[in-house]
Amino acid sequence: MQPQPLPDSLPRWIRPAPDSLLMQNCRRGQPLWTEFVHLLWSVWVFIVPVFTPQGHDARWWLLTAISYPAFIALYAGTLVSSPRRAAKLALAMMLLCLVLLPWYPSGMSYFVFGCVMLGMYPWRSGWGYAGALLLGNVALLGLAFAVGYPWVSLAWMPVTTLVVGLIVHVERQRHSRDVALRLSQDEVRRLAATAERERIGRDLHDLLGHTLSLVALKADLAGRLIQANPEAARREIGELGQVARDALAQVRRAVTGIRAAELAAELAAAKVLLEGEGVRLAVDNEAGELPPAQETVLALCLREAATNIHRHARATRVQVSLRRDGQRWRLLVEDDGRGGAIRPGNGLEGMRERLQALGGSLAIEAAQPRGTRLVAELPCWQAMEPEPATSDAGEQPG
Repeated sequence: MQPQPLPDSLPRWIRPAPDSLLMQNCRRGQPLWTEFVHLLWSVWVFIVPVFTPQGHDARWWLLTAISYPAFIALYAGTLVSSPRRAAKLALAMMLLCLVLLPWYPSGMSYFVFGCVMLGMYPWRSGWGYAGALLLGNVALLGLAFAVGYPWVSLAWMPVTTLVVGLIVHVERQRHSRDVALRLSQDEVRRLAATAERERIGRDLHDLLGHTLSLVALKADLAGRLIQANPEAARREIGELGQVARDALAQVRRAVTGIRAAELAAELAAAKVLLEGEGVRLAVDNEAGELPPAQETVLALCLREAATNIHRHARATRVQVSLRRDGQRWRLLVEDDGRGGAIRPGNGLEGMRERLQALGGSLAIEAAQPRGTRLVAELPCWQAMEPEPATSDAGEQPG
């Protein structure tokens, strides 16, 4: 899901802060209007008077005309502000209810919204947030009883604010952890790719620096000998060709290893992704060096399997094994999650197609006693049919 761009038509004064709730939702690909849908719950402002003796009298209409636009502005402010400023605006919603409470029972809806949005503050733990909600409810109940509200009309308030507030708070914390895990996973891949590029750069520099110096030396020597000693010049030219062919073979071997760290990077990324959610990951990797094409396919299979486990499995333990089984490489990813029917999707079909293109196969089955087992297999090219080596005898370096 791609991040949603902000409309250019938004006025500058309501541009959301980078760490605001609205921007966080945009980065997750949610439309801007998603959070504003919750304003539908404010319909209780207009329903509460039905259950009061005064009903929709002139005082109610006056206080609603004054307070409801202020509440809408405060709510919009919590969505576009940084978490600390949003918490202050949430307190303002709660205070708006307390100020109007002696004359305006409908204001209790403002209090509920304020309690929920107060969860945006970066609390160190959920207990701190729960304590703040309890203090707010104590203030509300004390004032309400002082001005003559019956306890029956207020009994629902502490339960509602605590339950709804904590549920929303936990959901927001989960989204924040998901974002942090994705960033960590991307950073692991980036660092692995950077380290591999640096290794390849060092190898090529060491290899080509020495070889090209030797090529230049022999070329100069052959040029000087071509008139005085043609036989020696031909010998130097022959050696020059051999040096170039050897260098070409060494460069090919070095370039072949460019993706050698890809599987290791995916294992590290899977560890960050799963263990961040409290899932134990056990790895048994006895593959050693694999051909780049095979390693890339197995790495992509591992990435897709780890992503599916993170999103759907609700597992507590995952076992990853990569071994040679006879004439085939065998990647096993097994979890103890909820299992169930496996619905073929783009990710699984992509895995299967990539494996089949290299003569491999993919199997997904139920694990025992519960969970899912994914098995990806590829033929061992070295053991079954070595890759044809291109002869360098007839090639010209370059």
